Amino acid sequence: MDWSLVWKAILALAGLSFLFGVLLAIASIRFRVETDPRVDEVMDVILGSNCGACGYPGCQPAAEAVVAGAAPVDVCVAGGKKVAEAVARVMGVPLEMRERGVALVHCKGGLSESVPKALYQGISTCAAADKIAGGGKACSYGCLGLGTCRDVCPVNAIIIDPDRRRWVDRDRCTGCGLCVEACPRGLIEIVPRHQEVLVVCNNRDKGGTAKKICCVACIGCKKCEKVCEADAIHVEDNLARIDYEKCTDCGNCIDVCPTNAIVRVVPAKAAKKQQPVSA
Repeated sequence: MDWSLVWKAILALAGLSFLFGVLLAIASIRFRVETDPRVDEVMDVILGSNCGACGYPGCQPAAEAVVAGAAPVDVCVAGGKKVAEAVARVMGVPLEMRERGVALVHCKGGLSESVPKALYQGISTCAAADKIAGGGKACSYGCLGLGTCRDVCPVNAIIIDPDRRRWVDRDRCTGCGLCVEACPRGLIEIVPRHQEVLVVCNNRDKGGTAKKICCVACIGCKKCEKVCEADAIHVEDNLARIDYEKCTDCGNCIDVCPTNAIVRVVPAKAAKKQQPVSA
């Protein structure tokens, strides 16, 4: 073996490695993109969960958008007011919080209220259950209660009890809307945070059919329509719907609803010691 050739090859490779290293170092300096140090400071105070509720593909792009002035300081929806205050301090600007709504699940029928038609034992996601015998639930409009909405909630605001009833902790909920997108039946809506009177049903079957499969279903009787002095509630497609801009939260519709499909909830941030409200 000619060792001189071996050493020449080693030296040539070492020289090329050194040359490429120098070129990369020069390129990194020449083409370096200066980043605003405030981006890292914003990243330090936001949740960092990359939940996507802010509309950006991750927390880093959201932080960069805040520093660039393309996003408001309350961009971290899941973080709520506390995080927004911290971001505002980093940016040296006054806090201007946008009013966000709160999640409402248009169903209050658990296994005890809604008649089951089969025992679902498949994949434990609402999307999968909805494809197979309606998840075993007779009401084809009702909540399947398998927790898909709870699993995507970045602030743990959705609770599901053993009877598969959904509870939204309105003090925790930031109105990010991730649960709205996750529900395969379109049961979840973001409603005004101040709204107290709400219809918690989504069943659009005719009254007799609806009542047979769920004892707390709206039966479209229109009694609520008749007593509403603000003309804020109407039955459309066999289901009562509230115009939140007209509603005065008087509660007359609650008093006459024969199935308790209309309820009054505790306004978010109004009563810290009360239990989460079914909504």
